[in-house]
Amino acid sequence: PRLLFDLFFTCILTLVSRVPIGSERQQHSVQHGPCSYTFILPEVEHCQPLKDFQVTNTLQRDSPPEAEPSWQETKLESLESAMENNTQWLQKLENFIQENVRSGMEEMKRAAVHTQTAAMLEMGTNLLSQSAEQTRKLTDVETQVLNQTSRLEIQLLEYSLFTNRLEKHILLQTQEISRLSDKNSFLEQRLLALEARYGKELQGLESEKQQLQELLERQSRLVSQLQGELGSTTLNSTSLQKQQAVLTDTVQQLLAMVNHCNEISNVPKEEPLSFRDCAEIRQSGVTESGIYSIRLPNSTQTVKVFCDMKTRGGGWTVLQHRTNGSVDFHRGWRDYKLGFGELSGEHWLGNDIIHKLTSSQEYSLHVQLKDREGNEAFSQYEHFYIDGEENNYSLHAEHFSGTAGRTSSLTHTGTQFSTKDRDNDRCTCKCSQLASGGWWFEACGPSNLNGIYYPASSSVVRYNGIKWYYWKGPNLMATTTTMMVRPANF
Repeated sequence: PRLLFDLFFTCILTLVSRVPIGSERQQHSVQHGPCSYTFILPEVEHCQPLKDFQVTNTLQRDSPPEAEPSWQETKLESLESAMENNTQWLQKLENFIQENVRSGMEEMKRAAVHTQTAAMLEMGTNLLSQSAEQTRKLTDVETQVLNQTSRLEIQLLEYSLFTNRLEKHILLQTQEISRLSDKNSFLEQRLLALEARYGKELQGLESEKQQLQELLERQSRLVSQLQGELGSTTLNSTSLQKQQAVLTDTVQQLLAMVNHCNEISNVPKEEPLSFRDCAEIRQSGVTESGIYSIRLPNSTQTVKVFCDMKTRGGGWTVLQHRTNGSVDFHRGWRDYKLGFGELSGEHWLGNDIIHKLTSSQEYSLHVQLKDREGNEAFSQYEHFYIDGEENNYSLHAEHFSGTAGRTSSLTHTGTQFSTKDRDNDRCTCKCSQLASGGWWFEACGPSNLNGIYYPASSSVVRYNGIKWYYWKGPNLMATTTTMMVRPANF
């Protein structure tokens, strides 16, 4: 645009310079293409302007008036010639301007292209730099993605292995659950069968309980009658026992005197007037079983005991004997301490006497049993004694042998004695009240020879009866039980 303006301004100055300067000028405008040209014409002397003359944008030839002077024609011709020359010059000028404008435009285009090319090169360089940076970043990201992909593949493989193990474990658990379900179904069936069975047994026990209650009521009435009769017979029995004791002492003294007379010629010695136990009485020559007086070791106390002179060589001091159920063994601590019953029948010798007797030297315990079918068995313990009352008459029995079971039915060494009014067992159920009688129960244990004596005709298993478990199970159905001791070196 600047170049076009300069060319146009030059053209105007040229035209102005070629026109004579006068006081008054006429102007004519010519439109040619995009350019507009203005011409300033000189005034012809002595020439008056025509009326109503107007300037137009095109060249016009004025029609000469009729009868014009000749100098005017000459002047017009010269003007026309000048106009034609100017027109030709203007056409050349226009061509020149167009060529200059075209060359300028081409130069401007080249300059613009060069400028744009440089800018594009700079932009391309920047783009290449940015592309290289982005490529580097993409490479780093790709490396990170590959590493992350590798870690994910490893984790996926681990998860796959863990899933396989878990599926195997679940399969095993499912099989185990199925097996347990089958077993549970089987146990449920057995439980239902047992419930039905024990339901029937419970009904039988209820009916039997009712019968026993009726029997107990009858027996209570009978016992009341017997107690009245027993009161009168006890006096007679007591006097008879005293007479028997006096006779026994007299016989023992006579026997001692006879032995002394027989041996006085050989070796003079002093015969004792009392014996420590039945073994000494047996060694003195007595062979008949019966009631004898003994003097307890380390004491001046004399007590009567029943001596068994027949079983396995004799010399046994009887501690307990049951044969018909005539004596109630469900008693308290004091009765078991001092002893009760009849020495010639059912009795318990007394824990104090048993302690003093067995703690003086080593004794063996012999337990003789007989059931209602007449079967006999025994259990023997080569070393036996019990502690004093301060230790609740704790049991010590070792070195078991015999035919009443492959193992001992007596509880372990150290078990304390319990009665219905003094519970020393290791069970919260109070075994003496549950199983009846006084005994070394521990946790109720596998034996109790002081339980309730049931008649041989009874076939129902009872937990509170006489028991020697490892011979006949929980219910012995015994007709005779005997516990007796003698020195281990007899």
